[in-house]
Amino acid sequence: MASTDYSKELHIALLAVQRATLLTKSVFHSHAKGTLDKADASPVTIGDFGAQALIISALQHNFPDDEIVAEEEAKDLRENSKVRQTVWDLVQNSKLSDDAAEKELGGAIPSADSMLDIIDKGDSKGGSKGRIWAIDPIDGTKGFLRGGQYAVCLGLMVDGDVKVGVLGCPNLPVDDSQPLTEDIGADATDAEGKGVLFSAVQGKGADSRPLGKGSLANESKISMKPISNISDATFCESVEAGHSSQSDSVAIANKLGITKPSVRMDSQAKYASIARGAGDLYLRLPVRKDYVEKIWDHAAGDLIVREAGGQVTDTEGKRLDFSHGRTLKENKGVIAAPRDVHQHVIEAVMSVLGSK
Repeated sequence: MASTDYSKELHIALLAVQRATLLTKSVFHSHAKGTLDKADASPVTIGDFGAQALIISALQHNFPDDEIVAEEEAKDLRENSKVRQTVWDLVQNSKLSDDAAEKELGGAIPSADSMLDIIDKGDSKGGSKGRIWAIDPIDGTKGFLRGGQYAVCLGLMVDGDVKVGVLGCPNLPVDDSQPLTEDIGADATDAEGKGVLFSAVQGKGADSRPLGKGSLANESKISMKPISNISDATFCESVEAGHSSQSDSVAIANKLGITKPSVRMDSQAKYASIARGAGDLYLRLPVRKDYVEKIWDHAAGDLIVREAGGQVTDTEGKRLDFSHGRTLKENKGVIAAPRDVHQHVIEAVMSVLGSK
């Protein structure tokens, strides 16, 4: 079922993410306010459940022995029949317009009950052995709810190493050369020329292609922009102050001589944006000592940036380690930058964080 060069895994992951974005876009237009509270206070939408069900269903059909680490569990849906029916209606209506592509993903989920069981298949503990997929069905939930940036994220790890990464970013511009602007995190939904599918396979570079509704569009190679003078760099950070220390970012920018304001956007759309040269640096700085990142928030973006010519480490310069379960517990924060300036950025980060 699996392929030695990961070509089948990439193909199925691209189609699965593309199909899931049909559902997330549909949810935004019809139900964006239908959120359920979750213990960690990030809003969860019916889109999370539906997108996760569709992606796991496709993976199970093609790679039945693989483990899956995913964010959601179906408990809330089992206890709330109204929301369950809403999610089930959306899942049933989310099909690729190309019959052959839909068939490759295994077609429709047979029933609402099987949908719940499929959602709960994302319960792997992760780790350093075997083939494990990491899914974030809607990364950047708040961005999603306001029509800003979000991503449908899927990565395959083999023995703790990320081999395939796919990001579906419905609200990013298709044009790889369009520079990042401060309003990128604002209402961007369904405008003409929006919607991108990013991907990478280890050792084979990174690509982007327009998001479609059926079979896959043709891809173009992407690469990070060379920076001759770091003071000209554009850096991205989270919209949410609870996700990254914005005051530390300002101090680091000052140290590097960067005068342009940071571009704030939600989700792994930040990784995708710097990978194609629309931005240059991505800083995610620890806000508190006990905060650990989840692997599904970084697996795909980490690989895509590295395959596009970048380097991704934590704030101490260590590569992100996806082999320790469901979290990046051996890492603190994330620094992504073009390879030739990464060390320079790390030195500024360590100087600022070390002085606190």
